[in-house]
Amino acid sequence: MSEKLPEAEVIKRESNYLRGTILEGLADRTTGALPEDDTKLTKFHGSYQQDHREVRDERRRQKLEPLYQFMVRLRLPGGVLTTDQWLGLDRIADECADSTLRLTTRQTFQFHGVFKEQMQPFMQKIHALGLDSRGACGDVNRNVISNVNPDQSQLHGEIHRLSLEISERLRWRSAAYAEIWLGEECVEKLGEEEEPFYGHKYLPRKFKIALAVPPENDCDVFANDIGLIAIIEDGQVAGFNIVVGGGMGLTYGDPATYPRLATMAGYVPKARVVDACEAICAIQRDFGDRTNRAHARFKYTIDDYGMEWFRERFAEYHGQAFERPRSFSLSHNGDRFGWVEGEDGNQHLTLLIPTGRVADTDNGLLRTALRKIAEVHAGTFRITCNQNLVIANVAPENKAAVDAVVEEYKLDAGNRSSPLRQNSMACVALPTCALAMAEAERFLPEFVTRIEQAMAGEGLEPEAINLRVTGCPNGCARPYLGEIGLTGKAPGKYNLYLGADFSGQRMNRLYRENIDTDTILEELKPLFRAYRQEREAGEAFGDFMVRTGIVESERTPAMLHQPLK
Repeated sequence: MSEKLPEAEVIKRESNYLRGTILEGLADRTTGALPEDDTKLTKFHGSYQQDHREVRDERRRQKLEPLYQFMVRLRLPGGVLTTDQWLGLDRIADECADSTLRLTTRQTFQFHGVFKEQMQPFMQKIHALGLDSRGACGDVNRNVISNVNPDQSQLHGEIHRLSLEISERLRWRSAAYAEIWLGEECVEKLGEEEEPFYGHKYLPRKFKIALAVPPENDCDVFANDIGLIAIIEDGQVAGFNIVVGGGMGLTYGDPATYPRLATMAGYVPKARVVDACEAICAIQRDFGDRTNRAHARFKYTIDDYGMEWFRERFAEYHGQAFERPRSFSLSHNGDRFGWVEGEDGNQHLTLLIPTGRVADTDNGLLRTALRKIAEVHAGTFRITCNQNLVIANVAPENKAAVDAVVEEYKLDAGNRSSPLRQNSMACVALPTCALAMAEAERFLPEFVTRIEQAMAGEGLEPEAINLRVTGCPNGCARPYLGEIGLTGKAPGKYNLYLGADFSGQRMNRLYRENIDTDTILEELKPLFRAYRQEREAGEAFGDFMVRTGIVESERTPAMLHQPLK
C-alpha cells in the first residue's frame, strides 16, 4: 500500500493544472481571502496570501476577519528590465499595491499590500509591460538569477540570454495563468499536453538556478539547486561547471533538515547547458521525495542517493555524461558600487538600496529619485542578487543627467555608507510574512548602526563583513552564508551564526542560540577585539573565526571538486 501523500501534493494533482477554484474565489467579495486550497495554487502564479499581523488583535476585537492581502513576485530572469518597465511598475505600486517596490535576493520585484480585488488588474498591468509572475513561487523552477557583471558587457549579455533560455525552457505552461488573470477563455482540457515537462504533479518542492561568472559570486551560486559556474576561454563562455544540491532552509528542532552547499557534478559545454538544466530538473521531478515536504528539496535527493547515482542518472536523462570540471576561482560575493565603464564604453552605476525597499519615506525620496532616473535614462536597470540596483548602459553623454539626480536626492553609490552596511541584507519578515518569528527588514538598519558602534568601540573601522538577517530559518536572505548570520527564533530573539567566508563558498556555524540584540552585541564585541589584535593581513572576519578555532570550519566546495572516475 502506497504511503499517504501530503495535502500540498494532493492539491497540486487535483488542481486541473493549477486552476483549482481560484477564479471563483476571486469573484467572492464577501471575504478578502481565497479558499485555503487555492492559496497553495496561487503560489505557482507568483503570489502568497498574507495578512497584516500587527492589526490581527484589533480586527479580532472588532469581529473583523484578518486584513488579507497578497504579495506578488515577478518572474524576471537575470533581473534586467527596461526603463519603460520600471516606470510602469512604479505606477502599478500606487494603483494596485502599497506604493512601494521591493527588490529581492533573487533579482526580481515583490509587491506587497495587493488586495484581492486588485489581483486581476495587477496581473493584467504587468502583462501589458511584457512581464509575468508565472513560477515566481511554487513547486516549479523559480526565477533564474545571474551575475550582473557591469564591467563585462559581452559576458553579461551572454549570461543574461542563457538565464532567459533556461527560464523559458522550465516555465510551467498550463493555460490557467491566462484564463485566471488575463481573461482568456478556458481552453479544452488537454491533459498532460498542458504540461509536457511537469505533468500534473509538478515538482516535489521549489527549484532554484543561478549563473556565476568567476571571480564574482554575487549570486551565491552554491546556495542553489543548480549552480552554473561559467568557464571563460579567450574572453568567451566555453561552458559551465555545474554544482547541484544547494539550498538554505532548515526547520528548527528537526535535525533531518539542514542548509547545504551545492556539490560539484562536472562540466557541460555552453551549447548543452539549457538541456542539462532540464535533465537535472527532470531527475528531481522523478526521484524527489513526495511523501515528506520537509525532505522534498533536491539537496535531500542528492544526499539520499549519492553523487555517483546522480551522475549516472544525468548521463541517462541528458544523453551525455558530465565532463571533468574545469578550474575556477571565486573571490567576492557582494556588489561593486559606483560608476564602472563597460567594455563597450557605456557606463554602469550600482546604487545601494537599503534592504531592497524602494519607497519615499522621511529618510529620503528613493522611489521618486529612481523614477526621475528612469525618465532620463535610455539604457536598462539590473537588479542584483543583493537587493541593490544597477543603472546600466548609460551612454557617456547621459552620465551627467543621472549624476544630477543622484546628487539631488543623495542616493548612495557606495559613498554614503560603510562597507558593513553595503554588505548586509535581510528578508521582509514582519509584519506580512506568515513564517516570520522575528523582525528582519525593519530591524536591519538600526542593527547595522549598533554593530558599527560596537566595532568602533573596539578600534575597528566598520569594514566589509557579510551580514545576513532573516526572520525565520528558511533562508530567504541566505543567512547561512553570512560571516555574521541571524535567523529569527522569537520576537526580539535570534540564533547567531558565524564563520562563513566572504566569497560564498563556506557556510557558517551556529554560535549562540535564542539571544536578544544586546546579547548578540556583547558576544560580538570580544570577537571584534580579537579580530583587530590578531588578524592576518587582508584576512576576512569569517576566515579569522575559522583560523582561530572560534568556529569549526565547514567543508568548502573546493574540497568537493573530486575528479570524475
